[in-house]
Amino acid sequence: MKHRSLGRTGIQVSPFALGAMMFSSFGNGDQQEVDAMVGRALDAGINLVDTADAYGESEEMLGRALRGRRDEVVLTSKFGLPLDEDPNHRGGSRRWIMTAIENSLRRLGTDHLDLLQLHRPDPATDIQETLSALTDLVRSGKVRAIGTSDMPASEIVEAQWVARDRGLERFRTEQPHYSLLDRTVEREVLPVAERYGMGTIIWSPLASGMLTGRVRRGQQSDLRRTQMFGALRDPRRIDAVEDLLALAQDSGLTLTHMALAFVIAHPGVSAAIIGPRTMEHLEDSLAAGKVELTDDVLDRIDEIVAPGTGVGRMDQEYSTPPILDPTLRRRSAGSRAAA
Repeated sequence: MKHRSLGRTGIQVSPFALGAMMFSSFGNGDQQEVDAMVGRALDAGINLVDTADAYGESEEMLGRALRGRRDEVVLTSKFGLPLDEDPNHRGGSRRWIMTAIENSLRRLGTDHLDLLQLHRPDPATDIQETLSALTDLVRSGKVRAIGTSDMPASEIVEAQWVARDRGLERFRTEQPHYSLLDRTVEREVLPVAERYGMGTIIWSPLASGMLTGRVRRGQQSDLRRTQMFGALRDPRRIDAVEDLLALAQDSGLTLTHMALAFVIAHPGVSAAIIGPRTMEHLEDSLAAGKVELTDDVLDRIDEIVAPGTGVGRMDQEYSTPPILDPTLRRRSAGSRAAA
């Protein structure tokens, strides 16, 4: 498998990253099968492995699977999502970061992470507080580089400026959602990441399974998550899937392979995460590594989902506070009129 630069970190990574979210009781809790999948991925040339403290037993299972091969991988994890009801067991505070990294290192059975990422933006914490704590981790050797996930372009820029002005370690990577169904990061996030020399690691390039061909118009899906996430039942997205599936078939490709090849074809993308639950899933994703989309196919994709646009929205995506909190976009009653 070829390798690409992870931004300007100097780290070389495979275009596919092995995502370990499914290595848990809610995915595949069989340690022997996980060991086999990790070994197969590494033997195939994948050297970038992604997990998070919020993925159940993932860190423990991955740590066991990597025994004896830890130095072969660029190992990444994430922190910040709530782990329980305690309000301090989440977010980007120094208090939680210092605890979270020790827990992750223990579970993974390693003394350092190659990349530690803020799982979602934390509006309640000053970004300087987060960067200061992460800087100390880099200087202590427990973390080699730091990054973000689902951070809006404006907040990426703010974080870069804060790091520059305060002499702090800056975010070196961003992990956004990007797929055939949601191309909105092409407008700002990917260009901003390129401008600041940040690598990008794409999550859910198969749109939570919608781009596997298992969610079809007028058919019952065997994906369990269709009942959990409204995006997988969105008729607009299903219509787009039908059009993309027809294009894939016309091109002699599977929809899965076309979807993965599309994401890594963008010049601003360092790697796309594949998150297999079974060896069959892994083998199918690995086969997509040989697919190179032609200009004609890419042009036809543009006609179905225009560049920089999206069809619907993933349930798991981060929404900024101005969208969620009406008080940030509405003046108080009695002060809204011009006269």
